Amino acid sequence: MLSPHVIKTNLLSGLTVALAMVPEAIAFALVAQVSPLTGLYAAFIVALITSAFGGRPGMISGATGALAVVMVALVVEHGVEYLFATVVLMGLLQLVFAAARLGKFIRMVPHPVMLGFVNGLAIVIFLAQFSHFKTTDADGIAQWMQGLPLYVMAGLIALTMLVIYLLPKLTKAVPATLVAIIAVSLLVIGLDIDTRTVGDLGSIKGGLPDFHIPAVPFNFDTLMIVLPYSLILAAIGLIESLLTLNLIDEMTDTRGRPNKECAAQGAANVVTGFFGGMGGCAMIGQSMINVNSGALHRLSGIATALFLLSFILFGSALIEQIPLAALIGVMFVVAEKTFEWSSFRLFGKVPRADVGVGLLVAGVTVLADLAVAVIVGVIVSALVFAWEHAKHVRITSSVLSVRRKVYEVHGTLFFASTADFQQQFAPKDDPAEVEIDFRAAKLMDHSAIDAVNTLAERYQRAGKQLKLRHLSTDCLELLDRAKSMIEVNYREDPTYRVADDKLA
Repeated sequence: MLSPHVIKTNLLSGLTVALAMVPEAIAFALVAQVSPLTGLYAAFIVALITSAFGGRPGMISGATGALAVVMVALVVEHGVEYLFATVVLMGLLQLVFAAARLGKFIRMVPHPVMLGFVNGLAIVIFLAQFSHFKTTDADGIAQWMQGLPLYVMAGLIALTMLVIYLLPKLTKAVPATLVAIIAVSLLVIGLDIDTRTVGDLGSIKGGLPDFHIPAVPFNFDTLMIVLPYSLILAAIGLIESLLTLNLIDEMTDTRGRPNKECAAQGAANVVTGFFGGMGGCAMIGQSMINVNSGALHRLSGIATALFLLSFILFGSALIEQIPLAALIGVMFVVAEKTFEWSSFRLFGKVPRADVGVGLLVAGVTVLADLAVAVIVGVIVSALVFAWEHAKHVRITSSVLSVRRKVYEVHGTLFFASTADFQQQFAPKDDPAEVEIDFRAAKLMDHSAIDAVNTLAERYQRAGKQLKLRHLSTDCLELLDRAKSMIEVNYREDPTYRVADDKLA
C-alpha cells in the first residue's frame, strides 16, 4: 500500500512528464511525417502498457526520435498504413525476443559503452531542442530565430532552468519541473508575451483512438516491405529500453526485469499498431525527469499516460498555450543531469581503450543512431578484450635432461592468442622427448583445440615424442591428431568446457 506522500509524488511527477512528452511526441510524429495525434496516441498507449506490465517501474516509454528517423523512409515511400503494419510486426518480434529470454544479455554491455550511451543521448537531447529555434517563413523555408523573439525565448528558457535548480533549495513538496512549467506559462499568458507555444507545433485535440486493422495487402510482398523496418525498429526499441532500464537500476540501486520489459514493450507496440500509433520505446529524458522526482512506482507511468489522454480529450486548449521555452528549459536540465560529468575524471585513470570506446559510442549515437552505436561499442570492446587477453598467454620451459624438455602454459588460449602460442615452440630444436603441461591454462574455443592439434602434428613431423598433460574432458573429445599424445589423469585434469559447436 502506497503512502499519501508517495502517491502525491508519483501523480505530480506523472503530470510533469506528460507535459514534457507532448511537444516531444508531436515533434517525433512530424519527423516521421505522420499526424501529431499518431505520435500522441503512441505515447499514451505505450506509456500505459509498459508502466502497468513492464519490468522497470518508474521508466517512461513513448514515441521516440530514434524510431521516427527510421520510419520516415517507409511512410514517404509506402504510406502510413504500412507504418502501422510495421509497428505490429515490430511488437511481435519483441515478444519473440522476450519469449526466448534474451533480455538478460543486455547485462553484457560493457560499462564504457553504457557511459557512451548516456553521454551520447544527453547530447542528442540537448541538440534536439534547437529545432524549436527555427521558424518557417511565408515561402516555407526554415530560418533561425533572430532579434526579439530569440531573446524572449532564451530568457524564458533561462527562467525555467533557474526555477528548476533553485526551488529544491526552498522546498521539495512539489516537483520543481512542474512549478517551472506552470510559472513560466502563467507569466507568458498573463503578460501576453509573444513566443512560440505547443500549439504552434500542431493541434493535440482528438478523441479516443479507434481500433484499426492496417489497410495493407496481407501477402508476401507486404511482408518483404515491412519486415526489414520491423527488425530495425524492434532492435532499436529494445536496445534503448534495456539500456535505459540498466541506467535506472544503477541510479536507484534496484534491479529491473529485462525480459518482462521486452514483453511489455512488444505488447505495447502490437496494440499501438492496431490503434493508429507510431510505436515507441523507453524515453531516457522523460525517465530521468521521473526518477529525479523520486517517482519509482508504476503509478507514475500510468498517471503520465492518463494525463496525456486527458490532454487530448479535454485539455488541448490549455496545453497548446504552454510556451515551448518552458519545455525546452526542462529538457536542457534533463540533458545536463543525464550527462555523466564524472566521466571526464576517468581520463588517465582507466585504460585508454575504455575511454576510446566511451567516446566512440557517444559520437556514433550523435551522428548515427543508438542501435549502431551500441553494436559498434560492444564489438570494439570485445576486440579490445580479446587483444589484451591474447597477450597474457605465457609459456615457461625447463630442460630436465639432454633428451627431455617440459613446457608449462599459463593463461587463456583462444582464437586471438593461438598465433603467439604456436610461435613459442620450436620442434626442430627441442630434444627427443617433450612434455606440455596445461595445468595453468584453459583452452576456450575450437581455435585453441586446432592450435594444439597443429602443434602435435609439427612434433610428429619432426620425429619427436610429445606428451600433453592436464587437458579437460572437452579437450579430449575434440582433439584429433593429438589423441595418442595425451596423458589422462582423472584426479588432476580440469573440468572446464570448451565453446565449440561439436559439444553443443
